[in-house]
Amino acid sequence: MDEEYDVIILGTGLKECVLSGVLSKEGKKVLHMDRNDYYGGESASLTPMEKVYEHFKKDGAVPEKLGRSRDYNIDLVPKFLMANGSLVKALVYTGVTRYLDFKSVEGSYVYKNPGKVWKVPATTQEALTSSLMGIFQKNRFKNFLKAVYNYKVDDKSTHAGMNPEKPMQVVFTDFGLDDNTQDFVGHALALHRDEGYKSRPCVETIEKIQLYADSVARYGSSPYLYPLYGLGELPQGFARLSAIYGGTYMLHRPIEGIEYGEDGKITAIRAPDPDDENNTVKAVKCKMVISDPSYFPDKVKKVGQVARAICIMDHPLPKTKGTAVGGGAFSAQIIIPANQIIPQGSKKNDIYVGCVSSAHNVCPEGFWIAIVSTQLETGDADKELELGLQLCGDILEKFVSVDDMFEPTEDGSKDNVFISTSYDATTHFETTFNDINSVYKRATGKDMDLSATDAADATKEAE
Repeated sequence: MDEEYDVIILGTGLKECVLSGVLSKEGKKVLHMDRNDYYGGESASLTPMEKVYEHFKKDGAVPEKLGRSRDYNIDLVPKFLMANGSLVKALVYTGVTRYLDFKSVEGSYVYKNPGKVWKVPATTQEALTSSLMGIFQKNRFKNFLKAVYNYKVDDKSTHAGMNPEKPMQVVFTDFGLDDNTQDFVGHALALHRDEGYKSRPCVETIEKIQLYADSVARYGSSPYLYPLYGLGELPQGFARLSAIYGGTYMLHRPIEGIEYGEDGKITAIRAPDPDDENNTVKAVKCKMVISDPSYFPDKVKKVGQVARAICIMDHPLPKTKGTAVGGGAFSAQIIIPANQIIPQGSKKNDIYVGCVSSAHNVCPEGFWIAIVSTQLETGDADKELELGLQLCGDILEKFVSVDDMFEPTEDGSKDNVFISTSYDATTHFETTFNDINSVYKRATGKDMDLSATDAADATKEAE
């Protein structure tokens, strides 16, 4: 620990691990530390089930009805990866995918009041056969999809009246899409979290819909992937990768202090030296620090809360279709747009229901793990999650948490401390990559260039 590092990274959450891998590959000397004795931080994966009970402070032994305890790998913040998304490309770029196997998620659904769950139509053929819309809307939606899929920002001949700066709401009106169609396009195809996108330039939403379609095209059932054995495999893969590029990982290292130079920029992190039998606290020199919000409470602000319920079930999500016995899906996502929640206007943020099972080696055979999440608006987590929990059917065990969301108060340029944001309520990683790129750009002065990376290299399904 007497050396000087280009970057010290605090926390082994997925965001910090991706940044560690990218910076190591680009020749930076990286020291990666975590106060916990396990990888993952707030996005950790817990096994066996006893650890889950301990984490959520549940009393008593794990009941036998839940099956073999050690077969569980439960992600505290489970999220799916878009098959053609930026995060997958970042994983390819670092090479960490050589340690991982992915499996596609069987279904992508959207909720429609009252009580209906439909597959998200993503092709012009599905547009005409989906029961989500009436006959006139089907044709209008088909025409909209055709225009979106042909759209190229730098080729005006493909714009079909959709000037890149035109507000999305105006585009919807131009194509004659009603409120119901707008709801699933904006929230289940483009994966927006609230209605704010309608007043922003349409090119943002068009590119998101194209990403969804490109990702579906990989496997045909849904745009989402999930690693076998859960997300906990990701940070461990990065730890292996780090060794190849000369990086160093240290778990169970409490941070005892921070040192700054006269110019206000960070110069060192104080932590116990693992090579010293007395664990003497030493200053580890560095040029910059990248961190999750928990290490710098004085440099972040609270911007909201996320409510999550992790549910153990012995059946698939009732309204899904797939290859499980009885016709249900081994894995799926259901998005509940806020406008479909009754009474209308009672919530501004969507509810997300994600589900995985023994098909992804995260629980015993015959069991499913569902996660219901939303951005909390009232302080009543049970009430705000209620509709999502209803879509899960009978639940054997439930773990509910409410987590504060933080974001940095400054961009890090003054002190060279670059802090990520907390994980949001979405059950996919696209918003996560946006933050990864933001931290990378603030720290290096350039965007992460993944243009030469093909997501197909990483997303071959496990046999």
